[in-house]
Amino acid sequence: MDDLRGKAIAWVADPIDALIVQIQGSGRVEITEPDGRVQVARLAFAAHNGHTYASVARVLLDTGAITSPSWPAIKAWAAANSSDVQRVLWTNPRTVFFSEEDLNSMDAQAGPRGAQAVPLTPMRSIAVDRSSIAYGTPVWMVTRGPTFNSARLVVAQDTGGAIIGAVRADFFAGWGPEAAQLAGGLKQPLELWVLWPRDL
Repeated sequence: MDDLRGKAIAWVADPIDALIVQIQGSGRVEITEPDGRVQVARLAFAAHNGHTYASVARVLLDTGAITSPSWPAIKAWAAANSSDVQRVLWTNPRTVFFSEEDLNSMDAQAGPRGAQAVPLTPMRSIAVDRSSIAYGTPVWMVTRGPTFNSARLVVAQDTGGAIIGAVRADFFAGWGPEAAQLAGGLKQPLELWVLWPRDL
């Protein structure tokens, strides 16, 4: 812990927001400076503590605390059970560390850098199992569900530890309240068509 002292990028008021950023692996935070100015910092995945990830949503589902594994449901539970929040959060031993990326007027509309090392594009970038789909591959994605209906061209530009298999993807919705609302409830079936040149 001494090695981390003084290296905090920001403190957040809501521990569930901190959990969301750790699971997503990137994000943006609004920082209020001592003079009252508000600045936006972009967080990029830097490392983790080496422990195995455990799903907080699964704990809440198994105990009957929530009936839907969505962020709105988890946030509602946390608001009604503030004394239990930290205990439940500690059931996930993994901690993710971040670095701060420059965020200027030139790239304010770009997302965080994905595993392909290029900025993610809202509503166009997906995270995939790299052993099944190579980074940079264009993919036709079709998904229908209660949260989101879409048939669109996306690009495989990121990955994640829980993304396993050829027909599995995480969709980058972007940032801000509307994107958070979409991403928070987005867990539904999809179909993926990898687009390759005919001669491959």
